[in-house]
Amino acid sequence: MPKYVIEREIPGASKLTTAQLKEISQTSNGVIHDMGPEIQWLHSYVAGDKIYCVYISPDEETIREHAKRGGFPANTISEVANIIDPVTAE
Repeated sequence: MPKYVIEREIPGASKLTTAQLKEISQTSNGVIHDMGPEIQWLHSYVAGDKIYCVYISPDEETIREHAKRGGFPANTISEVANIIDPVTAE
């Protein structure tokens, strides 16, 4: 199944408290539970005014539906073409 990186523009994202991040995570998990096993949230990076989320999903529309139901922005959705790391150079 395809993997996606979602860029969410959230002013002050890096200043969100642990409690606020927990609440956002709980909301996302609840929506994923309701939508079924086709969509999976792997992890997210909080940086500046953005949150970058990595998801496995059958398509971009499923990610947009998750964002809509959860009340999250999904400003950019990019399908991951490849993953590279230091081992790639070997």
